[in-house]
Amino acid sequence: MHDKRVIFLGTPDFAVASLQALVAGGVQVVAVVTMPDKPAGRGQKLHQSPVKQYAEANGIPVLQPERLKNPEFLEELKAYKADLQVVVAFRMLPELVWNMPALGTFNLHASLLPQYRGAAPINWALINGEQATGITTFKLKHEIDTGDLVHQQKVDITPNMNAGQLHDLLMEEGAKLILQTVKEVLRGEVAYQSQTEAVDALKHAPKLFKEHCLIKWDQSGAQVHNLVRGLSPYPAAFTRVNGLVLKVYGVHFTPQKHNLMAGQSILEEGKWLVAVNDGLIELLDVQLEGKKRMSTASFLLGNAAFAGLKLG
Repeated sequence: MHDKRVIFLGTPDFAVASLQALVAGGVQVVAVVTMPDKPAGRGQKLHQSPVKQYAEANGIPVLQPERLKNPEFLEELKAYKADLQVVVAFRMLPELVWNMPALGTFNLHASLLPQYRGAAPINWALINGEQATGITTFKLKHEIDTGDLVHQQKVDITPNMNAGQLHDLLMEEGAKLILQTVKEVLRGEVAYQSQTEAVDALKHAPKLFKEHCLIKWDQSGAQVHNLVRGLSPYPAAFTRVNGLVLKVYGVHFTPQKHNLMAGQSILEEGKWLVAVNDGLIELLDVQLEGKKRMSTASFLLGNAAFAGLKLG
């Protein structure tokens, strides 16, 4: 197994855990492919991806193509003579890339496929109020997230878990699963299972856009709670108050009868409460546009007048 050559493709922290597990597990990672450096922050300094930072710190060559179909990149990739490629949190690959190694290309996806195919499986599982999700390794083929399954690991979702916490949990479980999968593939001991599809029951995980993040106060408290935790800490659910955008990172829902309009807010015993159709949502953690993120208690010290306004 140690003479087999592996190329790793990934970009964010989520991918670093899997790369680290492969290296620590004795897999010969001969190169990584990651996104080009991008300007970030006030000074617009070039920012290296977490995968690039890890690779350079560990002496692994780094490829950063602007275009994955670029002939020069393809020649460079081919020159590494990889037996296998591993993709974790990267981007869609052209067939020229995923079909290059003899043993194929394997992907780690943060859901129990075929459920939650798409770009944002962690967020959508929480937004939809799932009590469990998981992690899947599978072999890439043409249609996105449809390849033959290798391994799956179920993970329970607790009632107040947010996207950041679930991300970290799946990142750890995924690293273990990708190492197990790669070792089995390299030893020739891998068993595949085709994805069974109950089409009427499939849930999807499309890329998140701004319209997905707007809180609708005329929904149930459970729906608002799930949206907020499903988007926290990033990209964050938001509402509008007094013409300004207010990001909301944490809430607590209390079911109760009231005579308030949906979105009407009140200050009660130091708590900023917002009416939904079946109770009151307490705002716990907010960020007004142009300001820092803070607890609602701290926010109200200088902005008590906001409590009492309608949000929407």
